[in-house]
Amino acid sequence: MNNSRSNNVETEKKIFRFVSCAVLVAVLTALFAVMWYFRLQMLMERRFLGLGNYLMVGLYAVLTILVINTFKGFSIGSGRISILTMSQAIAMGIVNALEYVIVILMARIKVLMWITLAYIIVLILVDCVAVLAVTYICTKVYRMVFPPFTILNIYGEYQNDLVVKMNRRADKYSITGEMSCNEPLEKITKELENYDAVLINDVPAEIRNDIVKACFATGKRVYFTPKISDIIIKGSEEVNLFDTPLYLCKNVGMDAISAAIKRVGDILISGIGIILTSPIMLVTAILIHSYDGGPVFYKQTRCTIGGKEYKIMKFRSMITDAEKDGKARLASVNDDRITPIGHFIRATRIDEIPQFFNIFKGEMSVVGPRPERPEIIAEYIKEVPEFAFRTHVKAGLTGYAQVYGKYNTTSYDKLKLDMIYCEKCSVLLDIQLILMTLRVIFTKDATEGVAEGETNANVGK
Repeated sequence: MNNSRSNNVETEKKIFRFVSCAVLVAVLTALFAVMWYFRLQMLMERRFLGLGNYLMVGLYAVLTILVINTFKGFSIGSGRISILTMSQAIAMGIVNALEYVIVILMARIKVLMWITLAYIIVLILVDCVAVLAVTYICTKVYRMVFPPFTILNIYGEYQNDLVVKMNRRADKYSITGEMSCNEPLEKITKELENYDAVLINDVPAEIRNDIVKACFATGKRVYFTPKISDIIIKGSEEVNLFDTPLYLCKNVGMDAISAAIKRVGDILISGIGIILTSPIMLVTAILIHSYDGGPVFYKQTRCTIGGKEYKIMKFRSMITDAEKDGKARLASVNDDRITPIGHFIRATRIDEIPQFFNIFKGEMSVVGPRPERPEIIAEYIKEVPEFAFRTHVKAGLTGYAQVYGKYNTTSYDKLKLDMIYCEKCSVLLDIQLILMTLRVIFTKDATEGVAEGETNANVGK
């Protein structure tokens, strides 16, 4: 694909996505407008005039755009239909919940709360059908109009399963060739002429830089796996004080004000979480104890900021002597140590709820890298010394690796995801990750265990 054709295709894709997203928002807003004009407005003692109606519909459209965008629901064409529609449905549930509160506050009549709630539930169900229809149709059309890129995989010594993962998305990627990074640059550049893009898959930095420059010169799209240093540099700032380009990596994480806001948020969220989930915790505790008479909670030593150790609280999902040999290991696929009740509470994340107490005490945060056991951290560090960098921020119940990775994601990839959070951490990012966690709860493969016989998510997996 030549440079000008590539630019045209990118422009066409952007236009298609914009139109698709505009249609989605327009359909959802139209559905609300119908419900507003013919049902919700009727609940008011005094009906809105023309401008008031336009403002209500306009507010709904703005909320729809903001919340769907927060859940990454506008990636029509590039995202999976199932994940997109789930994100959009959750987003619309939140939008309509906000509208419910607004309508109740305006109506100011308590007896109307239940009928208003019924209308909102109907609207949510109709919205779910709408997002599925619009996203499905637009995605199918996108895939027909824009075929997948043909990609050349340039590999190094490190072996991973990235090519397998990308080929699973046959609608988006087509890795049809491969070449060693040790081949002469001239040969690699010549081979690039037969492909739309290149995947630079864990190759030495110096060789990667030469290939990237060659791709820039020929206008080729580049996918590459980042090094830890790349992620650190990505969070840098420009320093424009001299006529020589200069970048600054502060490497300090959140500032004191943001950290204080984060701590207040942790206290509020964990406190509310403890109160709201107390019935669930009570029922779960009864079921666990009645199954085998063993303890309800499972306390385990984990590491948080600065490598500080603390006892994490979780509902016990395994048999009482799960690690009778004293060796720390993660749960594997079809692990026979997991009890029947354990399978359910792990799949639904109920086993994680007691961590609200750890958060309330300040031992961990709502958002941050997953707290690991000291033994497993020591094992990872043997192969990846930089794994210790994760403890530069407080451990969290959810986080970047939990949202975008899986339970069995390799330690090196987990480190990269956690490092992205360490460099980008902010109150707004925390809010976004908390909301995105709602989607992860319903994603089955996010809880996949490690392969049978493995004790951790090995680097060389």
